[in-house]
Amino acid sequence: MAQSHASEYASLPHSVPPALPKIEKFKVGLCQLSVSYDKEKNIARARKAIQNAAKRGAQLVVLPEMWNCPLSDDNFSKYAEDFDNVDASPSFSMLAEVSHEQGITIVGGSVPEQCGDKLYNTSCVFGTDGKLKDKHRKLHLFDANIPGDISFKESDTSTPGDKLTIVDTDLGRIGIGICHDMRFPELAMFYAQRGVHLICYPGAFNMSTGEHLWELVQRARAADNQVFVATCSPARGSSGCYMIWGHSTLVGPFGEIIATTGHEETTVIAEIDYSIIQLRRENLPLYRQRRGDIYQFVDAHVLKSGQ
Repeated sequence: MAQSHASEYASLPHSVPPALPKIEKFKVGLCQLSVSYDKEKNIARARKAIQNAAKRGAQLVVLPEMWNCPLSDDNFSKYAEDFDNVDASPSFSMLAEVSHEQGITIVGGSVPEQCGDKLYNTSCVFGTDGKLKDKHRKLHLFDANIPGDISFKESDTSTPGDKLTIVDTDLGRIGIGICHDMRFPELAMFYAQRGVHLICYPGAFNMSTGEHLWELVQRARAADNQVFVATCSPARGSSGCYMIWGHSTLVGPFGEIIATTGHEETTVIAEIDYSIIQLRRENLPLYRQRRGDIYQFVDAHVLKSGQ
């Protein structure tokens, strides 16, 4: 990129300070669900878990990646839904209904979305009124071939998304990523620059990447950007050939684990207190310490729009 463009549009993250949300302290529920081949049962199980989390005080509920079908390339098209046809999208409809019924915000994990001839791995976010606030299509598809361990090529069936997703709610500004999106620090850095308080990553790391990277990466995303990070995984006992790590977790802005679980089906209820973000940034002012004279962060969206 030309230096003139870089100098004009580059900034030191954090360019948009986090706005004070209407609710600064609240409970989040991370519903780690077992997934079967029966889509109706998966939807019923998710509904019950969301309702139970709300009864336990959760104002924000997060579901796992691919909670309405077993995680396998050959299942995605069979279980996919066209969200524009709500009557034929039972997973989408359930999330809309229960968010309104319980008066809560839901980050609806992810389900396969059919849009024309394209298939996406998509997370829908619903507000307390039951309306869709935004949807995030997985940006980074998981293509891996580790001999003797795992071979998985998500790009064989799915199309990557083409936009970042930031959702303003009464519970703060939330950034969304799905599973492999978490491996890319640029995404989290952009979200933090745009004033995000919390990044939610529905995910389904496998046994190998889970053991070595699941906790490490989410703690790094939180600590580097001094934000909260919430991850939600399916339970390990889910059907299919893909063995899932589990361990849904809430991480604080110092990289500290606030709450986590094992691999079984359960719901993690934990408290988020946004005042900790400001405290950590005062204790360790990373944003003021970044060396913009040596390296720069370019907001491509601003560059493109000419704002």
